[in-house]
Amino acid sequence: MNPTIDIPWWQLAAFACILALPLWLNRRFALDQGRTTLVAFARMTVQLALVGLYLKFLFSYDSLWLNLAWLALMTLVGTSAILENSQLRHRRLVLPVLAGMVLSLLPVLALLLLALLQPVPWYSAQYLIPLAGMLLGNTLSGNVVALQRYFGALKSEFALYEGALALGCAPAHAAQPFITQAIRQAQAPQLANITATGLVTLPGMMTGQILAGADPHIAIKYQLVIMVAIYVMLSLSVTLTLLLAQRAVLAPSGRVRIPLPGPK
Repeated sequence: MNPTIDIPWWQLAAFACILALPLWLNRRFALDQGRTTLVAFARMTVQLALVGLYLKFLFSYDSLWLNLAWLALMTLVGTSAILENSQLRHRRLVLPVLAGMVLSLLPVLALLLLALLQPVPWYSAQYLIPLAGMLLGNTLSGNVVALQRYFGALKSEFALYEGALALGCAPAHAAQPFITQAIRQAQAPQLANITATGLVTLPGMMTGQILAGADPHIAIKYQLVIMVAIYVMLSLSVTLTLLLAQRAVLAPSGRVRIPLPGPK
């Protein structure tokens, strides 16, 4: 296999100029996303540069407590991103979202590291950090969709919810259809991605390994593992987050304890 081809920074900056196209489309159709796009890419560039420097230190030092601290930071930032992007920045939802992420990440990550891959040491940053990053990253959008759909449905169909309460249903039972709908819609993009993987798309992990010179058959095995892990974590995380959020938000009387988000 050929060695990995490095990309000079000036060529990377030149390539990034193609962002002018979506920015022009944003201006042409008055999407009002130009500033958001520029800020997002600027933040991403700075964050990746800093993380790249930090990961080199993390990989060389490879301390259990340092790796776990970085993992904790990843989950906290992920929780903040979910609440911010779902327009549900309320203190009652912080713990449910964080718990949903942690309780779904840890068992899947433990299974990958302790039972399947078995790196030495088991907390090797080379495996722990990238795997956790892929799992968390692919779960963020699912949780955002789930929370938006759940609370959006609760607001738009509030009359049905109140009717179920009037008939004697418990709040959790009255809101059960909204949970079902939210989980289904959160899973749909990932299922579509899984269905198209191989023929339509070559996923990032597999592509990265092949570009780095790995045997395609080994890259395929890793990709199958990570796709299974992502879907399992997504399903667990979305379900736990919604159930815990519902428990925190719906009072025993059926009253909703937080303001429901309006449409964008």
